[in-house]
Amino acid sequence: MGTASISPQLHDPADQRAARARFRAALDAERQSAVLYRALADGAEGERRQILLELAAIEERHAAHWEDKLTELGESVPQPRRVGPRVRALSWLARRYSVDLALPFVERAERADSGLYLGDPDAAPGMAADERSHARVLTRLREDGSAPVAQQEETGGRGILRRERWHRSDRSGALRAGVFGVNDGLVSNGSLVLGFAGSGASAATVLFAGVAGLLAGAFSMAAGEYISMRSQRESYERELSLEAAELAEDPEAEAEELALIYRAKGLSADEAQQVAATIMKDPDSALETMAREELGLDPDELGSPWAAALSSLLAFALGAVVVILPYLFGSGGSAALVTAVALTGLALFTVGGALGLVNGRPLLRSGLRQLLVGGGAALLVFVFGHVIGAGGLH
Repeated sequence: MGTASISPQLHDPADQRAARARFRAALDAERQSAVLYRALADGAEGERRQILLELAAIEERHAAHWEDKLTELGESVPQPRRVGPRVRALSWLARRYSVDLALPFVERAERADSGLYLGDPDAAPGMAADERSHARVLTRLREDGSAPVAQQEETGGRGILRRERWHRSDRSGALRAGVFGVNDGLVSNGSLVLGFAGSGASAATVLFAGVAGLLAGAFSMAAGEYISMRSQRESYERELSLEAAELAEDPEAEAEELALIYRAKGLSADEAQQVAATIMKDPDSALETMAREELGLDPDELGSPWAAALSSLLAFALGAVVVILPYLFGSGGSAALVTAVALTGLALFTVGGALGLVNGRPLLRSGLRQLLVGGGAALLVFVFGHVIGAGGLH
């Protein structure tokens, strides 16, 4: 591996000391990871073993890079330190019991370090992509690789469906925003209206409070959802732009990572190399595939801030209007209060039951849970309003 010249800012002694410490820390982390992957490979067989050895080789290449950076500064390369307790514990777990018991811990650590070299001017091209892809390779090894060979194709298919349920769900965020909007509208505006009703306020006052709560809540929800989805979309777009830059700078390394991912899915080494090479011939196809396989993103479904905001606004209004209907079309009094309580309770149970069905939960249990939680909140506000009203503070 070639080395670059020392950056001008590193001629300052303080900067050089900081760089030395950073390079040594990175070197030690890469060495520890390489040792861990080789220990895991000792407890694996077949293709899984080979993939773990290749991950170790990648970490060793990263370590060699940091050795070169230290050499550039005129520093001697330190000898590998003693293996740390975490690496020893995971290695023992893999050897004594099963690699499958250790992989979730390693995967979690790799996900935490997935952005380790992003924007690092001292990192070699492709190192950031390597770190991001390691967690996804481990995910496939953990979910697909433990099955017998005869079952890997079937298991791999189920594993992909488990990992990418969002393909069948609402990636735009509109449904998610709508569900929470209905709930918030029911609970918050129901509590507000019942609180005013409990205080003994007139029907006109209760209605005004309900309409004001509906409008304020709906627009607040829409604004918050728009900002949230806009930030999420910008984050996704940044990830895609970084991936596009890495594909342009080092396509060979990206092809190698893609092949490794397909091997973890169950393809042979030759098949994985062939598929990766075919995909990399088309830059657009390569970016889309790397986005799906390495980043877990669908470039065509990054989420619409406007759709999420509109859905949130309408859903909140739909939930919030339920409790004011008796005051809007009735004459007020006890009849309106009882009707509002009944409608709100029915709506809470219906929404909870629907959510239960969508999530594969029992309808009755989910509906009752939603009714108890939302109804309990509304009851507390009603009692609070009644206490204030009885004290003459209204």
